[in-house]
Amino acid sequence: MINKQVADVKAALKGVSSGMTLMLGGFGLCGIPENAISELVDMDVKELTCISNNAGVDDFGLGQLLQKHQIKKMISSYVGENDEFERQMLSGELDVELIPQGTLAERCRAAQAGFPAIYTPAGYGTEVAEGKETREFDGKMYVLETAFKADFSLVKAWKGDAAGNLIFKATARNFNPNMCGAATITVAEVEELVPLGELHPNEIHVPGIFVQRIFQGTDYEKRIEQRTCAFANHCDWRL
Repeated sequence: MINKQVADVKAALKGVSSGMTLMLGGFGLCGIPENAISELVDMDVKELTCISNNAGVDDFGLGQLLQKHQIKKMISSYVGENDEFERQMLSGELDVELIPQGTLAERCRAAQAGFPAIYTPAGYGTEVAEGKETREFDGKMYVLETAFKADFSLVKAWKGDAAGNLIFKATARNFNPNMCGAATITVAEVEELVPLGELHPNEIHVPGIFVQRIFQGTDYEKRIEQRTCAFANHCDWRL
């Protein structure tokens, strides 16, 4: 019987070391691997290259790693509401590669599928395309973007089982599924680790073949960056 479950986050991150390239799932503060990030802070690994849609906020998510100067390079789509990220980027302390959001997702998916590169129209004619191969298809110009190469992919799901099958909730499906299987080792932390056979096959978003380690997460804060409705009790559906 397949069993990819590990005891805790410490066991899940065994092998992570300074200088590695990590993928971290989530969108804003939704679906971020909170337990894994906290463990990285405690491990005090440094010189990391982090591939993530954004860098959390100053004191939460990847912001915690930035505060301790554990990240050497950020590959992301936007600065977001992280003042420390902005400060380090503008001062030159942090190497930053800003990528169109769709391109970021597709470079993850290319790595997941084993494709070496993809063509995309995003960024053609801008700084994004500088130094990259371009090619015309059916009268439209495209930029050649290489697949990411990462040592670990750290994702967070709503439900999972010991075989590594995962179900995500709502906005947490942004980037998390694309990062599964896109690195040498994929680690999934889940809110609910259920017995094998409990997840309906039609509801599984990512099959276990894309996951190497899975563990039951704990103590999720699920912070909300900005409320966008007037009645808090009607919109506090945390992911």
